[in-house]
Parts: sequence; C-alpha cells; structure tokens
Amino acid sequence: MIDQQVSLRGGAARIPVRPRTGRLLVLAAVFICAACGLVYELELVALASYLIGDSVTQASVVLSVMVFAMGIGSLLAKRLRSHAAVGFGLIEAGLALIGGSSALVLYASFAWIGESRFALVGFSLAIGVLIGAEIPLLMTLIQRVDRQDAGGTVADLFAADYVGALVGGLAFPFLLLPVLGQLTGALLTGMVNAAAGGALVLWVFRRDLAPCSRWLLILVNVSVIALLATATVLADDFERAARRAVYGDEVRVAVQTDVQEVVLTGTGRSSLDLYLDGRLRVSAQDEYRYHEALVHPAMDGRHARVLILGGGDGLAAREVLRYPDVRSVTLVEIDPGVTRLARTDPALSALNAHAYRDPRLTAVTADAFNWLRAGHAGYDVVISDLPDPGITASTKLYSAEFYGLIAEALAPGGRLVVHGGPPDTRPRTFWTVEASVRAAGLSTRPYGISGRRSGFAAGPDRTTDRTKAPHGWGFVLARPGPRAPALGLSPRAPKLRSLTEGVLAGAARYAQRGRLPEQAPSTLVHPRYWEEP
Repeated sequence: MIDQQVSLRGGAARIPVRPRTGRLLVLAAVFICAACGLVYELELVALASYLIGDSVTQASVVLSVMVFAMGIGSLLAKRLRSHAAVGFGLIEAGLALIGGSSALVLYASFAWIGESRFALVGFSLAIGVLIGAEIPLLMTLIQRVDRQDAGGTVADLFAADYVGALVGGLAFPFLLLPVLGQLTGALLTGMVNAAAGGALVLWVFRRDLAPCSRWLLILVNVSVIALLATATVLADDFERAARRAVYGDEVRVAVQTDVQEVVLTGTGRSSLDLYLDGRLRVSAQDEYRYHEALVHPAMDGRHARVLILGGGDGLAAREVLRYPDVRSVTLVEIDPGVTRLARTDPALSALNAHAYRDPRLTAVTADAFNWLRAGHAGYDVVISDLPDPGITASTKLYSAEFYGLIAEALAPGGRLVVHGGPPDTRPRTFWTVEASVRAAGLSTRPYGISGRRSGFAAGPDRTTDRTKAPHGWGFVLARPGPRAPALGLSPRAPKLRSLTEGVLAGAARYAQRGRLPEQAPSTLVHPRYWEEP
C-alpha cells in the first residue's frame, strides 16, 4: 500500500522489465481490451437485431446506453486509482465474464422467457461501466511504469484504444461471426480479454500486489476462463436446446448463411416450416393461400417474361411456372443458402414442385436493388416477394426509389405486385407501401386476404405460438399509367385451391375498409417504416 501511494506521488512502479517495455505491454493490453470491448458491443447489436428486430433501434439503445455507462464507469474508477493494478485486473475479469457470456444469456432469455430487451439493457449498462473504468486505471498504470507528460500518455492510450477497436470491429463480421458464430465468438473473446488483463497485472505489476491480492486475481481469472471455456465446450448443446425451445422439437436443418439464420422444421412436406432469422416465412399448411394471392392477380395479362424479387424458397416461382405460356422467369435472391435449400431439401423442393429444375427459371444471387440498377428491363410481370418492410435491412426495398427502378424494368402494359404486410394489424406500414408505389408513378390497386395463422410472411412477430389470433396478408397491384389495374384472374389461370374471382372482389374490400389517410411515401433518405404494436 505504501509503495503504491509513493508511486502515485511520482515514484516508479517496481516492474520486472524496462520502463519502455512496460509501457509497450500496457499499450498492448489496451489494444486487446479495446478490441474485445468493441466485439461485445457489436455482439449485443447483432444479437438484439436478430432476436428483437429493427436494427436501427437496437443499435441506438445499445450504443447510447453504453456511452452513458462508460461515463459512469470513468467516475467510479477514480476511487480505485490507489489500487490501480488489482482494480484493473478485477475489472477485466468481470468484463470478460459479463461480455463473454452476454450472447449466451440473451439467447437463453429469448428462448425460454420470450423477452430479451431487459437483458439487453442490463448487459449494455454493465459492459459500458466496466469499459469506462479501464482508461483511468490504465492511465495510472502507464504513468507508473514510464513517466511522461499527461498529453503524450493520453495520446498513446487513445491511439492504442482506437486501433484495437478497429481490429475488433473488423474481426467481428469477417472472422468471429462467420467462423465461430455469435455464441462461441463472444465466449472466446471473453477468454482472451481475461487472459490479457490478468497477464498484465500478474506479471508486469506483480511486485505491487499484496499476496492476498495476487491470489485473489489468480483465482478470479482462472475461474472466469474455466467458466467461459466450459460454456464454449457446451455451446453446441446449448444452442440445440435453445433452438428446440424456440422452434419446437422437429428442427431438421439449421444453418447460418452469410445473410441470415435459416431453419427448417417438420418431418415432411405437409408439416414444413421455414424460418429466416427467427421469423416464420413459410408454413406448408397455408403457404398456398399467400402465394396464390400474391402471384395470380398479377398474371392477368401478358406474362411471357416474369421477374421475382426475393422468393428464394421457390414457392412464388412454382405458381408462375404453372402457366405454360410463361417463357422465362428470373428470380433474384440475395441469399444463396435459401436457394440451395430450395433445390436440395426433399421437403422444400417437393413443396415448390421442383421449380428450380424447370429450364425456364434462372436464379440470380444478388441484391435486388443493385441488380435493378444495372438496367434490366422488359418484364411483363414483377413480383416483389421480399422480407417485411419493418425489417430495417429491407427498408430500401420498399422505398419509392426502388419502385422507380421496377417501373423502368416493366414492359409496356406490365404489372407489379408487392407484398406490403398485413393491412389489419399493421395498417400504417401497408398504406406507406402503397403510397411509395404511387410515388414511383404507378397506379395502384390494394387488396388483401385474411390469414388463418400468425407469423407467416407478415412481420416481426417471431412467436411460434400457433394458437394466436390470425391476421391478413396485404398486397399492392400496380401498373404504369393513370388507370389502376383490374383485380382479376387470367383466363389461362390454372386451377387454384383458395383464390377465385369472388375472393378477389372481397380482397379489395378487405384492404380498403382499413384505409388510412394519405401516408407519406418512404424514401432512401427518409424511411418511414417501423414496427407497429
């Protein structure tokens, strides 16, 4: 204690290396801890966006709470400066344990409790406080090993901190996430964090530690690393158990592609469910009602060339290919993992009637927005079967600019159909889609059908509770020119299971009865979609 107080007043710390080497070791610890800290932040943002949705909101919550908590941590660290070495060691051990286990606990709270927002805020606060306490203590430690003016010390610390954050920020999406996954990546990051913080204190500053402090740090760091290592070994078993809790006991396929998590459940074609990032996208029990309503009204007219945006499951293509006079179908899907499953999975390929084997179908792996900007044109029908507009990543695909690109891709007399979300439970979103289509110079005919089952292709509700009250599916049929397209079926339409002219007449009334006052269109610089309650 006396040695520490003397060091704070200007004496050098008793370290086993030269002062310059000690300084470099402290800066190396700053670099590693900063990289780990940013990985924890990005992990929280990524997992919250997946589990809760609306990535802009979740990123704002995580980052704002963390920055606030970092200020609190910096203030609290003032009380630890006289015990800087042991304080820093304990803080890094706590940060490693909390940050490393954050993804595991968030996923567990979502899987078994059904709510992860409170856990998200709690982890953001705790991690922020601990990160904020690092710099004041490191400032004290580095001045004790190599006296330098305060300005130079701060510059060196922040340089190492920012470069470490850069490395952590790049390592997360390009290394940790694709190679290790969210759970294992966070756990291994925690182990690295604990090892770096513990090694710095227990080696460089070991002579400044009382025997009880030294053994306390050894015990704490070994325990933290052992806990994180055990969790890493059990991560696969935990993930399988959590996935069963979320999706049920019949999970057949679960893959993390470069774009999203894809899960197939069910034992065969009749019981198949397809989930994309936790959202129920396809249910074999009633998907035909959605896809018939999406595709066939748009096919009333010339339909030799058809463009499908999204729809990598092949189910919209299945309906289009039922018309023998269709000459070519181009399907643009961003995730090759989905199209691969649609080709090869026995249940899914049977459900889409092996659409990918049809020589008329050409599948393109691309972002729909960028693909349209390349200048493709001459399509009689464009079918937009994309993720819900409430999902932030899809917002640009429901913008007026996107529909302007589609309008340029349409042949004279061509038609566009857009899935716009349920008009009954999310009317503001649906009528914003309709206003955005009109802003592109297209005349619209909204329609919708009631749904028997919640979750399917309709929004951010990720529940697997199949007894919830049903909602509807809303669509916008559009074409260039001043007159709205007629809502009907082609004389060449195949026999349909759920759609008739009478159903379509009711579909127009179903959408219109919930019409809202004029909505502003959504644009790239002013997106207007959000998750409605």
